[in-house]
Amino acid sequence: MAEAGGSDNHQYLTFKLDEEIFALGIDKVREVLDYTSVTKVPQTPDFMRGVINLRGSVVPVVDMRLKFGMAKTEKTVNTCIIIVEINLEGETTVLGALADSVQEVLDLEPQQIEPAPKIGTKLRTEFIRGMGKRDEQFIIILDIDKVFSSEELASVQGTIPGVSAPA
Repeated sequence: MAEAGGSDNHQYLTFKLDEEIFALGIDKVREVLDYTSVTKVPQTPDFMRGVINLRGSVVPVVDMRLKFGMAKTEKTVNTCIIIVEINLEGETTVLGALADSVQEVLDLEPQQIEPAPKIGTKLRTEFIRGMGKRDEQFIIILDIDKVFSSEELASVQGTIPGVSAPA
């Protein structure tokens, strides 16, 4: 792959949830795993599918479709877990994000990205960094640090053995 020609290029990993394409900054993505069995943890929020063992570490796995009000992710040959690092109150937390499929790594220039739409007060949009456009397809660029509130992650971290809450 050719090296980016300047610091204005922004690389994103694109993935699908239902028929929508979402993107995460490549700097937040550690790796992409094939779907593996997830151990369910009692008394966690609905979007928390459970935990996986990632080279000896306990990593919580969240269903991005449930988090965004869609139907639960069903396992297919393309279902994958995107391992991301999120920054929560100064602490780095590793999380698995369940997605229908990963598409590609994409370069988007700043002029290809519009601000997140302002949709009244009922819908939270602060976790949308912007709307990218490629051909005729919109790409919802997520700010993964803002998708989950600190309360949600604290509740997840507090209920999963081996996953500590930020100090």
